[in-house]
Amino acid sequence: MAIIGKLNNENMQNCIDKCMVCLQACEECLTLCIQGQNKDEKEKCMTILRDCIDICDLAIKYMSRNSTHSKHICKECAEICDLCAAECEKIDVAHCQKCAQICKECAEVCKEMA
Repeated sequence: MAIIGKLNNENMQNCIDKCMVCLQACEECLTLCIQGQNKDEKEKCMTILRDCIDICDLAIKYMSRNSTHSKHICKECAEICDLCAAECEKIDVAHCQKCAQICKECAEVCKEMA
């Protein structure tokens, strides 16, 4: 649901919402990975989690202001979310598996926007 008003269509708002959920899931996953064991094994995953957090944040901002560049950002967001999902899936920990699923869902919605 748009906070102020509908600058955009429902598909864009859905994408904003999915990016926000993905950003939060990645932040939580990253925090739990940092606090957990075997950090060395999760280094690549933690790096892509940071990228995913940043691109979701950027996508939310671009879509919220209805930027003409939103489609380009969403395309990149989908690519990074897919990469993040693939890395998280490699780690046999519940929060990583949940994050992977959320990243996949976000990627699909972002692909529709692109």
